[in-house]
Amino acid sequence: MNELEALFEQGSEWMPWLVDTVINLSIGLIVFFVGKLVAAKVSHWCEKRLLKASVDQAVAGFASSILYALMFAGVALMALGQIGVETTSFIAILGAAGLAVGLALQGSLSNFASGVLIILLRPFRSGDFIDAGGQMGTVNRIELFHTYLKTPDNRVIIMPNSSIMDGSIVNFSREATRRLDLVIGISYDADIRLAKQIMEDIVSADERILKEPSCLIAVSELADSSVNFFLRPWVASGDYWAVRADLLEKIKYAFDERGVGIPYPQMDVHVHKQES
Repeated sequence: MNELEALFEQGSEWMPWLVDTVINLSIGLIVFFVGKLVAAKVSHWCEKRLLKASVDQAVAGFASSILYALMFAGVALMALGQIGVETTSFIAILGAAGLAVGLALQGSLSNFASGVLIILLRPFRSGDFIDAGGQMGTVNRIELFHTYLKTPDNRVIIMPNSSIMDGSIVNFSREATRRLDLVIGISYDADIRLAKQIMEDIVSADERILKEPSCLIAVSELADSSVNFFLRPWVASGDYWAVRADLLEKIKYAFDERGVGIPYPQMDVHVHKQES
């Protein structure tokens, strides 16, 4: 009986600590999950406000990602403090662990630094069509470690920021106008003046082609099986591909109608008979 009473006494002594631990653990979990939800809502709200203020979508997405990361770290520390973890020493441990993790994750830190450089230097904006890191697409979003591109066939490419900043970046949307560089070949039997006049008429009739700078149409090369022309009109950047396709189609039809041949690659072989 004495042993049972002793057991009850020990249980009564441990009960307040156990109740406090369960309560603190429950509050800590509530703080963590609610805080995480609030951090996501706040970062999303801030992104929407930045977009309404006409801030570039890429910048708004990058800023919201940083805000969420900072708020999440604060929520995690609050939850640990509520559970009873000594946050001061925990922060010191995190600092030491962060150094070790940083050395192990140099690539990720490089991506983060590259993301900051992208935001500061602004080599492209959301909606720009770029060629970077061996990939082409429209910039959709810039985050802490990655940039999202959307291709013309609606694929999403997630690129590490470092791979973008480590190479050359071609921004096709930065300037309002672009020049088409076409090479048009005609046969040696065709009339060069007629071919040039046909191309000039087609260019003049297309309202999407700019009058200034003027279009260059000139013989560029006497090739092996064709006489090649440069055709270099200037167009608005948004009309580039449509004008390119239309020009090639119209030139082909006009050459066929006017008897201007477009040759196939060919080789003349001369056979000499040797008399015995």
